[in-house]
Amino acid sequence: MKMPSRTTLARWAPLAISAGLAVGATVVLRHVSPYASNSVLPGCPLYALTGLYCPGCGSTRCLYSLVHFDWSGALAMNPLLVISLPFLLLMLLNNAGVRMRALDPVMRVLANPTFWLVLLVGYAVMRNLPWMPFNLLAPGGA
Repeated sequence: MKMPSRTTLARWAPLAISAGLAVGATVVLRHVSPYASNSVLPGCPLYALTGLYCPGCGSTRCLYSLVHFDWSGALAMNPLLVISLPFLLLMLLNNAGVRMRALDPVMRVLANPTFWLVLLVGYAVMRNLPWMPFNLLAPGGA
């Protein structure tokens, strides 16, 4: 039996690690609620220190809702995460060599770090604005 080459392992490693982390997170979030007052799951340190929402605020509750098939609850906690998950999967698959030519323009945008920097900083600013519709981006859709 031929062993996979080092480059093959390196290509598939991020996808395999991400899949393992996703399975682990799913198991934990099926049994531990971030909504419980005595939850062992951590809150956002930036929010605790500043009272400002970061781009990741609400992610644990969002993932908890997704694991429990509560789509509206997930969108209320972190809509960007819900929208981004399929694109993150596409990026992992693309990195592993699974490519669909029709998605090449999308992959070029997703592979650009400037896109993610602008998106995340813009999202962080918008979800801290206190008026409609931006306050809907805050965790819980304040």
